[in-house]
Amino acid sequence: MMSHYDDLETRSADAREAAQLDALRAQLTQVTADQGNCLAPGDVTSLADLARLPVLRKSQLSEWQAAQRPFGGIRVSNVAHIFQSPGPIYEPGGVTHDWWRMGRFLHACGIGTTDIVQNCFGYHLTPAGMIFESGARAVGAVVLPAGTGQTDLQVRAARDVGTTAYAGTPDYLKVILDRAEEMGVTLGITRAAVGGGALFPSLRAEYADRGIACLQCYATADLGNIAYESPDPSSPLTPPEGMILDEGVIVEIVRPGTGDPVADGEVGEVVVTSLNPDYPLIRFATGDLSAILPGQSPCGRTNTRIRGWMGRADQTAKIKGMFVRPEQVADLVAAHPEIRAARVTVTREGEQDAMTVAIEADGGDPEDWAASVTSCLKLRGTVTRVDSLPNDGKVIDDQRVYD
Repeated sequence: MMSHYDDLETRSADAREAAQLDALRAQLTQVTADQGNCLAPGDVTSLADLARLPVLRKSQLSEWQAAQRPFGGIRVSNVAHIFQSPGPIYEPGGVTHDWWRMGRFLHACGIGTTDIVQNCFGYHLTPAGMIFESGARAVGAVVLPAGTGQTDLQVRAARDVGTTAYAGTPDYLKVILDRAEEMGVTLGITRAAVGGGALFPSLRAEYADRGIACLQCYATADLGNIAYESPDPSSPLTPPEGMILDEGVIVEIVRPGTGDPVADGEVGEVVVTSLNPDYPLIRFATGDLSAILPGQSPCGRTNTRIRGWMGRADQTAKIKGMFVRPEQVADLVAAHPEIRAARVTVTREGEQDAMTVAIEADGGDPEDWAASVTSCLKLRGTVTRVDSLPNDGKVIDDQRVYD
């Protein structure tokens, strides 16, 4: 059995709850009544008391930030970077050791001091690139800050510097590997730490056939790492079921649209309380669906497992690693007087996400709308004009199959 990142991963449930309870009480001292805190630290006698506080949603955080830039009045400390995510929503970033807690996941991937990590997450405005770089530094790995795009240069750099591990969205690694084959280049990548999108079983199997152990994490720009996969000691290329919760968060599964916790095993919305004292977020709703998975991971880590990402509690979809929200579709419609409505449909073509934008309008040219699609949705896609769209209120239709 491989070593663990630290002793926190193997502590008892009682020790973990006691430590998290102390950390929660400290977080509550930083959150004001205006931010929904109606509990004094002394009122909290168990983690179940969290359910007495309201859920904080991205829309509310956006409103707070619009009223008080950049972080909505939240008591933030040790800020080294400010990032922007769609909305826009601004997130702080720190440079203290493992600030986003990503080192724990990279260690589980088997990445360490002998590795060179090709970090293909973006470094522009959004924090993903820095999140994974921080994790790589925490485990002592060297980082090639590759970002996205320029695949030929990615292949050449991976060969020239001797890249051993990949960090990025699940499907972009295949783009690099396929291009390397076309170029007649042999790469030395044996491990992949992925996030920002769904890792489909067929794609994981393809990586395993190439000798690459690919594990995924569940992280957000606001919260950092929430949960992560670990290797199966008996089968390193195929992880056990589920994702292990990170030690620096408290996770609840609640009934969508409410703050009421559901029974273990029942699917609900993931609500996270961050124990990062630099950026206290209490009961932050991710909009993602998951469920508690019974039992303990065979890797020896003792924290609770969730089933992983099981869809969205709202219509927001993550496409090619970027969130697309209903508000962005509304911005697209508002940008052109002739457009009455629009619908984004997400599918898979091969092992990559594909986006089609159907626009309801009496006239107009899809080519004229393409620039607005890219500007509003931050992604390129196929744009088509239709006479009418279904009257069902749906503006984002995610047709990808995750089983």
